[in-house]
Amino acid sequence: MEQEFDLDLFGSTSGPPAQRPERPRASAPLPVRMRPATLDEVLGQDHLLGPGAPLRRLVEGAAPASILLYGPPGTGKTTLATLVSSAINRRFVALSALSAGVKEVRAVIDDARRRLTHSGDQTVLFIDEVHRFSRTQQDALLGAVEDRIVLLVAATTENPFFSVVSPLLSRSLVLQLHPLGDEDVRALVRRAVADERGLGGEVTLDQDAEDHVVRLAGGDARRALTALEAAADSALATSGGVVDLATVEATVDKAAVRYDRSGDQHYDVTSAFIKSIRGSDVDAALHYLARMIEAGEDPRFIARRLVVHATEDIGMADPTALQTAVAAAQTVQLIGMPECRLALAQATVHLATAPKSNAVITAIDAALADVRAGGAGQVPPHLRDGHYAGAKKLGNAEGYRYPHDVPEGVVRQQYPPDGLRGRDYYDPTQRGAERALADRVPKLRKVIRGD
Repeated sequence: MEQEFDLDLFGSTSGPPAQRPERPRASAPLPVRMRPATLDEVLGQDHLLGPGAPLRRLVEGAAPASILLYGPPGTGKTTLATLVSSAINRRFVALSALSAGVKEVRAVIDDARRRLTHSGDQTVLFIDEVHRFSRTQQDALLGAVEDRIVLLVAATTENPFFSVVSPLLSRSLVLQLHPLGDEDVRALVRRAVADERGLGGEVTLDQDAEDHVVRLAGGDARRALTALEAAADSALATSGGVVDLATVEATVDKAAVRYDRSGDQHYDVTSAFIKSIRGSDVDAALHYLARMIEAGEDPRFIARRLVVHATEDIGMADPTALQTAVAAAQTVQLIGMPECRLALAQATVHLATAPKSNAVITAIDAALADVRAGGAGQVPPHLRDGHYAGAKKLGNAEGYRYPHDVPEGVVRQQYPPDGLRGRDYYDPTQRGAERALADRVPKLRKVIRGD
């Protein structure tokens, strides 16, 4: 799907006045009608649009550059792309990554090259949801972006460092849009109630209803306006245009959960989940668990993270933590959602409130480092297998001391290779059940090594 516009700089004296996108029809959805017509109407992106900020400089005549606009839904990516394109006096072509393929991309580039050669007209190519392009489709853009045959303005809801090929990233300025703050959403809602493009003052929005719309939006302008429109339609039909809390609750019953199972939200929320457990904040851990569950995260993934955490950050400080995590993983397999959320929550509570120790992971990583550095060495002869014919001729198992032959069950004997004698890997903490090991392990080493 391709759209083309020839746009001039805002009211430039060097040519005809800038052509604005057609005013949305009165029956268009409220988010479409309230789309900002100028950069000054854009809310919540001051870091990009303030004096001297990257997008403002680009619009005001700085050297043109290809840009990637990255941010969650409803933050104004498409709006900014359209406004920027209209401001820099370039031909504007829009492609949707949902429907365009390599053929369409190359056709736009070929046409842009002809126009640039014959008339000097440069083309701005806007690609919405660029993360949906395959690697091949993205690679098709590289030469044209490199040579500035086109200026690329691309929008994506997914972290481009995960979803956009590196060569295209290196040729573009990545600009991250932030979710709108509550006050930005509130200002947008009030504008929509009063503005002729919006509801034109036909409804009255109660304060508690406004607060609820802001809360439901989750930083998404589109969601806020969609909720407002639904509530306003209901109020005009039933209550004379008064939008109260009951009206909003009746028309919109669920808040937005900003979470992308294949992008950075997936990694950020998972990271926060594990770090909250590690930090023993059980309430924050349950919050992030709820966000993952509500967003439809695979419960098997959550269970795997809990199992890993039980050994990585708790270990022997509470050996039962691993049992609980494994039981939760088995419950996920046996029962599935929604009931298995209870087992996941129980495991989360157990792990978050358990004493913490990273002594296990520190120990195995130190041992692995020695092995990788060539510290394997020969197995001492008395520890080698002596159960096969000829083992005795090789001296295998000769001199081995059986620990159960002594009352204490521990004997003086060399176990590691010669080069690693006296090397300590496991350093128990004084936390939880590991406190007893912190006393016991040095005593065992003293007996075994004869120190």
